[in-house]
Amino acid sequence: MRKPKSKSRELRKQRKFAEQEEVSLLNEWIESQKPDSGSNTLALPPLPSNAPVGRLSDGTFSRYAGSTKFSELPMSKKTLDGLKKSDYVSMTEIQRASLPHALCGRDILGAAKTGSGKTLAFVIPVLEKLHRERWGHEDGVGSIIISPTRELAGQLFDVLKAVGRYHNFSAGLLIGGRKEIDTEKERVNELNILVCTPGRLLQHMDETLNFDCSQVQVLVLDEADRILDVGFKKTLNAIISQLPKHRQTLLFSATQTKSIQDLARLSLKDPEYVGVHEKSTTSTPDRLQQTAMVVPLEQKLDMLWSFIKAHLNSKILVFLSSCKQVKFVFEAFKKLRPGIPLKCLHGKMKQGKRMVIYSQFCEKRSVLFSTDVASRGLDFNKAVDWVVQVDCPEDVASYIHRVGRTARYVSGGRSVLFLMPSEMKMLEKLQAAKVPIQFIKANNKRLQPVSGLFSALLVKDSDLQDLAKRAFVTYLRSIHIQKDKEVFDVMKLPIDEFSASMGLPMTPKLRFLNQKIKGKMMSGIQLDNADKDIASLATGAFREEDLEGQREELDIGNSGEADVEKGFLLSKETEHEGEEKTSELGPILPGTRVLKKKKLKINIHRPVGTRVVFDEEGNTLPPLARVADGKNVDNSSLLDQGKREEYYKKMREDLKQADKEDKALDRQRRREKRIKEKMKRKKQTSDSEEDRDEEEDVSASEGEKMGDRKPKRSKIYFDSDSDDGKTTEDREKLVKTDSISLAEQEALALKLLSTMH
Repeated sequence: MRKPKSKSRELRKQRKFAEQEEVSLLNEWIESQKPDSGSNTLALPPLPSNAPVGRLSDGTFSRYAGSTKFSELPMSKKTLDGLKKSDYVSMTEIQRASLPHALCGRDILGAAKTGSGKTLAFVIPVLEKLHRERWGHEDGVGSIIISPTRELAGQLFDVLKAVGRYHNFSAGLLIGGRKEIDTEKERVNELNILVCTPGRLLQHMDETLNFDCSQVQVLVLDEADRILDVGFKKTLNAIISQLPKHRQTLLFSATQTKSIQDLARLSLKDPEYVGVHEKSTTSTPDRLQQTAMVVPLEQKLDMLWSFIKAHLNSKILVFLSSCKQVKFVFEAFKKLRPGIPLKCLHGKMKQGKRMVIYSQFCEKRSVLFSTDVASRGLDFNKAVDWVVQVDCPEDVASYIHRVGRTARYVSGGRSVLFLMPSEMKMLEKLQAAKVPIQFIKANNKRLQPVSGLFSALLVKDSDLQDLAKRAFVTYLRSIHIQKDKEVFDVMKLPIDEFSASMGLPMTPKLRFLNQKIKGKMMSGIQLDNADKDIASLATGAFREEDLEGQREELDIGNSGEADVEKGFLLSKETEHEGEEKTSELGPILPGTRVLKKKKLKINIHRPVGTRVVFDEEGNTLPPLARVADGKNVDNSSLLDQGKREEYYKKMREDLKQADKEDKALDRQRRREKRIKEKMKRKKQTSDSEEDRDEEEDVSASEGEKMGDRKPKRSKIYFDSDSDDGKTTEDREKLVKTDSISLAEQEALALKLLSTMH
């Protein structure tokens, strides 16, 4: 038994020695061929295909800056084997530009288009840094990778496990929405690499005993611009305060920040800014075909429904601005059954359900309604065919991240953006940011309205109606709080029409718009003085002539759906006014309720005229003709003073008679009510006495009937010596103790006691 132990011990020694030799070789290689600071490694010529790699015959090392394959970099065999096992051979531009600088320990600010391979650009340096530092389980946390969303954190963790499968590091995924917080607290101190969201990491820092991050070697912020945003500001500051200043920091995003303040917060030292697509003509993937169209607010849901019906064989990702909108559109469309599976994803869902929906959408074609929780970093295994932005993104960066869910790596993709007339400024900003978006015109003839169907659904389902109200309010609130007022102006939206398009019977109140509007004449505004709530807002004007030079008619359909898509998205001729609109669902229905009208001010100085009464045929009648019955009374007789007084007298007598009858009927009803209450009290009293007699008659035989009871005890009167010879007067006489003196009361009590014996 000793011999195998000695062999295994010897093997461990040899493996350890080989790793030490490898680490020493890698350190020499990295230091000897370190690229110059600030250099662009993409500009260097690539290595020849047959050139030796590593230590050369003359004792020097090969150049790794400018490499095109992972095998040409100074990396450990375990990492290279993990990359080869995961089918990673050649590097992308962001990897070629950042890995030579990151492997030699420099801070990185990496910016590249979506789907360009930024994940490997920071996963590989994390593994190599810990490997060269000979990091082990007992050393604790050595690297932290922070992601803004749970789904992205889970995706990063999967890549880390795949590439680092041959390393001995322990890694953990720390995200919110899970109940394993107690288990995490027990094991988090034993993990070497943490992939986490900011909130969960800070929770462990505050609550987990002995949680130590003072030895962290590498900090990674994926989607760094989002993490450095105001929403994570306090959380990130609290996290950074507990990390060591001497560390390597890697920041990657599709829209990177260069703010000096942000860089100072992270304690970056001479970071290498790697922007591989700065000189590119576009800021989005080249294989992405992007379009935009004008869709009024009240037609957005109709347009979305029509788009889905026209692309039933595609995988579609739909972006909406709020969780309530996602839930309402998903539930309403699901009841209408468009013919393709529907799913929804938003931040208020439980984590387990979110991961299941994400996995299902990756596997098969469907429509996924989502908020911006799915806009950053997520890589769906099978390509997304369409990205539909129903609601305008808050800025250019959000747009770039949304459309980045399609056309990833070498795949193609398409996107469409619905813009309201008041949001056309966003189109200019996108074009100024080198986004090659083209304006097209929708074919409204193929529009399939669903507003009427929504109304029917909301009448039957009260829960769906409540959800529609909340979706309506949250959308307008999201527009109201936007900072860019050039694009987002809630005062230009047709609120009543939008409410009707969702099937709501009346426009909900908007209590967050409680300011008064002064000096503006706006159509459709109604201001309630009691609540100061805007019930309706003006419709924004839009001149299509201003965009004639920007419009182009494009065929954005695929081979199988070319005719349908071309007919739906493109319009070569305008609709004829007054023509009845029809669809597969039937004729386009108008609004399902009467919209609120503008309150009219009454002019108190207007001229006052005389009141004129008309009959059914339109003839004028005398002023008092309404008080008479036209069939029995001559209208002309009402003008006679004597007959009019006689008529009034008769009417008064009739009223007096009717009043008497009403009073008599009321007295009769009151009498009957008193009798019923008296009978009810008597019945309750008799029932209680019977119950008391039953309790006293405990010695009665079992055969005795329940109705046979002892006769009631006769009353004892205080003024008689016995019960015999009682007169009627004696029986009716009742003694009132309140009217006699104390001595008389004592005498009566003694007499009562004597009669009891």
